[in-house]
Amino acid sequence: MKHSIFSILAMTAIFGTAAFAVAQNPCDALKGLSLPDTTVTAAEYVPEGPYQAPSLMPGMPKTAPITLPAHCRVALVLTPSKDSHIESEVWLPARDWNGKLQVVGNGGWAGGISYFAMIPALKEGYATASTDTGHKADDGGGNGMFALGHPEKVIDFGYRALHETTVKAKAIIAAYYNKPPRYSYYNGCSTGGRQGLMEVSRYPEDFDGVIAGAPANPHIYLHAAGIELNMQLRKNPQLPLTPGKIAALQRAVMDACDGLDGVKDSIISHPEKCRFDPAALLCKGADSDSCLTTMQIDAVKKVFADVKTGKGEIVWTGYMPGSGLGYTALAARTDPNTPPAAMPLDTFRILGYQDPNWDWRTWNLDRELAVTNEKAGFIDVHTYDLSAFKAHGGKLLLYHGWIDPGIPPGNTVNYYKGVLSKMGPNQDNWLRLFMVPGMEHCAGGPGPDQFNKVAVMERWRELGIAPDRILAMHVTGNNVDRTRLVCPYPQVPVYKGSGSANDADNFTCKSP
Repeated sequence: MKHSIFSILAMTAIFGTAAFAVAQNPCDALKGLSLPDTTVTAAEYVPEGPYQAPSLMPGMPKTAPITLPAHCRVALVLTPSKDSHIESEVWLPARDWNGKLQVVGNGGWAGGISYFAMIPALKEGYATASTDTGHKADDGGGNGMFALGHPEKVIDFGYRALHETTVKAKAIIAAYYNKPPRYSYYNGCSTGGRQGLMEVSRYPEDFDGVIAGAPANPHIYLHAAGIELNMQLRKNPQLPLTPGKIAALQRAVMDACDGLDGVKDSIISHPEKCRFDPAALLCKGADSDSCLTTMQIDAVKKVFADVKTGKGEIVWTGYMPGSGLGYTALAARTDPNTPPAAMPLDTFRILGYQDPNWDWRTWNLDRELAVTNEKAGFIDVHTYDLSAFKAHGGKLLLYHGWIDPGIPPGNTVNYYKGVLSKMGPNQDNWLRLFMVPGMEHCAGGPGPDQFNKVAVMERWRELGIAPDRILAMHVTGNNVDRTRLVCPYPQVPVYKGSGSANDADNFTCKSP
């Protein structure tokens, strides 16, 4: 079964994205726009044609040009504090504006405007905006080094830059089109997912709908769990696992759990039900690529287990069965004297200790969490009370890939459950979580990973049509070679018993 990706995507369109005529002011007039703590550094008309996004880091190869519709490009520098230098851009369709704003999020430590996320938003008729969150990707040496000696920049990264960009984007839209946006949406994944949760909790009136994928929230806890697991596994002399052993482990997981949804198709649709025990691979005789030693089994169990504090509190959930274990510490050769990766390490040596030479060998999970939370815990969302966003009429669409190798997905499930525990069990009129079988971090993997999240949000917020299921696609080349239903948690897709396992029509969403 194959469909053209364009025919599938056309099926997802709704009239809410239709453009309408609107009187607008000259683009270059926005150069003189006066906004608080804002300098408009550019306001230029960009004709339809090829566009090449700037590289985030010096020396990075340029990407192929992409054709963009005509638009007004507005570049800003925001200075809400004396040490702030937030660069943002707002793109305004020169014609066929759909009357809406879509702000897009960042990834990792940010440090650059998300041009590639702005491109599809502009093509769909949105006015769109993004920010570098107040620093460049290579400031101070990259990762979290920008925050050394700059506490205001930590605030900008944590929440202020995105909020200020959103406020200014709405003002620019009103000045250009002579009317505010009818609806404002947010769309982000990973760090962008954390930013989305920050918006609904801290600034509940910024957006009418928020799409938050694979949230790296709480950021501090995610990085703490990663370092803790790394520090534990690097002590194991029988790591890394060979590629053969990892392949054998993946096969064993699939043999045990792939058929839980009624069909074996290399996708585990219900990993929470998977009861795989790596001890089943214990070597009965000589060590080989087809089995695991006792110490290797212990390492695998650590990867699947939750990382916990000394008091037994979950810091972050473990990897799900079926995850890309080749990307984890099971496959990494780590010299005991080599520090953990800079991306998570900077959370503690910079945000926590403000010391690039902090001795990581003294790592203590409970202590580092306490120190860094005291200094920078405001960058994370720990509240489950989202009642102000609900009262605003906002809709929150959470999603996460079940086999995410970068951010184990169980924490997103736990956050969703935390909101229901705080606000009551019946919140699906404004909050839904979609766990995507076979999807890795934000995209990728053997499962269908492409779905029109924005169209789903538009139907929900503008037409009142809540998403009871989402059609997702797996694309190879330019063809859709597999479709699958993505179900609102805790429902899972279950095979009906006949027909192609690559066709979503042969599945239904059922409660476990």
